[in-house]
Amino acid sequence: MTGVIETMRERLTALDPVSIDIRDDSARHAGHAGARSGGGHYVLSIVSPRFAGQGTMARHRMVYDALGALMKREIHALSITARTPEEN
Repeated sequence: MTGVIETMRERLTALDPVSIDIRDDSARHAGHAGARSGGGHYVLSIVSPRFAGQGTMARHRMVYDALGALMKREIHALSITARTPEEN
């Protein structure tokens, strides 16, 4: 597991997740502008009761807020699937 993924997991604990799955897809984007600048491409699936009553945009904002500065440098692209335990 990469250091970025470990840091992502740590920061996402703020959302009280039931489960987190993070995949690094950076290799699939070799040569892409974001990859050249050092930012990685990640796919995130997260399940948390904190998403209850929140729409997709609000859930994504919660994830972005939890990840903080990682979104400005270490993460170039992030695909998010955010569900409640009942939706899982």
